[in-house]
Amino acid sequence: MLKTLKGAGLGLALGVLAGPALATETIRAGVIDGYPARALWVQEFTNFFIPEVDKRLAETGNYKMDWQENYGGTIVKPRGVLEGIKLGLGDIGIVTTIFHNSKLPSQAIAAATPFVAADARAVAKAVDEIAKEFPAMQAEFEEQNQVYLATGVVLDTYQVFSREPVSSVADLEGDKVAGAGMNLRYLEGIEGAAGVRGGLTDFYNMVQTGLVDHALLWPEAAATFKISEVAPYMLRADLGAVNSKTITVNKDYWDGLPEEVKEALQEVAVLYRDHVAGIAMDRAQESRDAYVAAGGTITELSAEQRKAWADAMPNIAQEWAKGLDDAGQPGTEMLKAYMAKLKDAGFEPMRDWADDAAMN
Repeated sequence: MLKTLKGAGLGLALGVLAGPALATETIRAGVIDGYPARALWVQEFTNFFIPEVDKRLAETGNYKMDWQENYGGTIVKPRGVLEGIKLGLGDIGIVTTIFHNSKLPSQAIAAATPFVAADARAVAKAVDEIAKEFPAMQAEFEEQNQVYLATGVVLDTYQVFSREPVSSVADLEGDKVAGAGMNLRYLEGIEGAAGVRGGLTDFYNMVQTGLVDHALLWPEAAATFKISEVAPYMLRADLGAVNSKTITVNKDYWDGLPEEVKEALQEVAVLYRDHVAGIAMDRAQESRDAYVAAGGTITELSAEQRKAWADAMPNIAQEWAKGLDDAGQPGTEMLKAYMAKLKDAGFEPMRDWADDAAMN
């Protein structure tokens, strides 16, 4: 009898000791984006980011995430993600940074340097490295009560999509062109061209109704949002890839997360960065082919015309850098470092925006 009681006591003791080790804590994570689930970066957050985080956490079994995904305007509109994460309407968000040049000025680094690299992978890596080498970029998100995880580049390069046939930059003169944020400044070297601000989900109607004659966007988005139906002519100008998405986490939420979960989110954010950029490049040619198959016509702008367009623009990169310098941030150093990274990666810019001699 005594032996039996001792055995039972030992079993109970082992059970008590083993209990906490086997317990898995569930952590709720509300994810928000104003764009619909069919958008590339949203799809891949669902299909890649979330499973990768889950896989890492499952290795220890200490934690698991209860993902609550809210897209397509259910909680915030596309322009509202930054404010939504700041206020805690979501825990994790995909911020479209081009809507927030005044609050996130350093995020415009790639947009301020067109005609450098039409490669989403290279630009994503370079911008993310800049963000981690220069604390000023992450500090902008901290001021919005957010923690920066990684930069996202979802477009291989901006192109010009038009209602009427286009074959040269001259065909844009005197016309209205839809764009978002900094890319509207690309038009400043084109006589009479006027930029009209809009978002990706607006462009179809803007072109269809005649509000604009052209739109600046990329082939994958053109295919996703059926732009060929209203803008069947594409001028392949290869204006360049631009970082436009950043994964952020509400600071208050972040501070309450276990270190293991933080590490998983940070690691997967970088993998997501490269994964999405890779898909953007893989789909680039496929999307151009789909555009033509849907009735679109593509005309390639010559290297000479691309250089002429770049040279005709004001040096918006140095204007951008000076704005940061004047605010006490290392804008000029960031610009030089960014251009050097892309040159080291093998890209030859149509214009060296960091060169003082290039200032118009």
